[in-house]
Amino acid sequence: MEVVTKKWRIIISGGGTGGHIYPAIAVAQTLQNRLNNEVEFLFVGASDRMEMEKVPKAGFTIIGLWISGIQRSFSLRNVLFPVKVFSAVLKSLFILNRFKPDLAIGFGGYASGAMMYAATLKGVPTLIHEQNSYAGITNKILKNRVLKIAVAYDGMDRFFPPEKMVKTGNPVRLDICNLGNKKSEAISSFGLNPNKKTILIIGGSLGAKTINESIEKDLLILANAQVNVIWQTGKLFQSKQVEKMPADFSIKLETFIYEMDLAYAAADVVISRAGALSIAELAIAAKPCILVPSPNVSEDHQTKNAMALVNNNAAILVKDIEAKDTLVKAVLDLIDNEDMQLTLSKNIAKMAIPNAAELIVDELLKLKKI
Repeated sequence: MEVVTKKWRIIISGGGTGGHIYPAIAVAQTLQNRLNNEVEFLFVGASDRMEMEKVPKAGFTIIGLWISGIQRSFSLRNVLFPVKVFSAVLKSLFILNRFKPDLAIGFGGYASGAMMYAATLKGVPTLIHEQNSYAGITNKILKNRVLKIAVAYDGMDRFFPPEKMVKTGNPVRLDICNLGNKKSEAISSFGLNPNKKTILIIGGSLGAKTINESIEKDLLILANAQVNVIWQTGKLFQSKQVEKMPADFSIKLETFIYEMDLAYAAADVVISRAGALSIAELAIAAKPCILVPSPNVSEDHQTKNAMALVNNNAAILVKDIEAKDTLVKAVLDLIDNEDMQLTLSKNIAKMAIPNAAELIVDELLKLKKI
């Protein structure tokens, strides 16, 4: 009898931030490898968010939904929220009818909520992934409808049914899992001084206003400290001070860093927000870091993410409200303290789950019994 090889169809939904998008891409790439490319993906995101650029850049097709979250302050846009939800679920059903997926995976965000809700209505096997130590509203709404819930932190049974949960960690891009001996290449790539230590400053995929303003305020102090700086600002911030710095200050400004493996490889210490993906990457890269949790997130979940590291002596915490006064001093103290760097590096490495994408794929394939 002739064996017929079926090409699997999988919908992946999620977006809004890199914390949702890049784990989704990592899982898609892992599925491609596991299924020998006998798989067709369709990503679904919000039509006006960054996934519409980042997903095609990674080589995948994406469809956008007209959906956005509720504004925290009073806004007329909130009046449209129920209409957007209805529209997004309706379009999701249309997409499902046309694409006919074998599996659907959700990584958080309102577009994921609409698509995964529609997938459960159609009886598609479903898995959602929760990146943070405090569950997002979309995943909390979906918890009783989906078949499996992948989580990154212990203690998530306070949000989800324990019988549905599996701890997988947060998937990171494969190149970050293989930093190897890239430091010399990285220093050269960013045009830095190989004889100076390097500080990497990242504020998440969209940048971080407080971190940017804190660095800008004390930029001359950094210049005089004789360090290299790689500074991802986000596209909404432009430094007015860099051009005034001494000529021997090795600083590289980027609105967005695509080659994050080289950025981590170059770095001796890192300043970062405390998003789940950033923490997962820092753990895989084993980088000593100072975390500045964003206060502008639901349930202050970035502080909870950061404290999971701080309580294990795996990171240093600087509060957002204190950053302008203390951040640069804290990072210079750390860059001069190699014993502390070693301690933080060892402890954060213990928290890494380098095969997170593989573990999620294992659970997905169990759902379909491939």
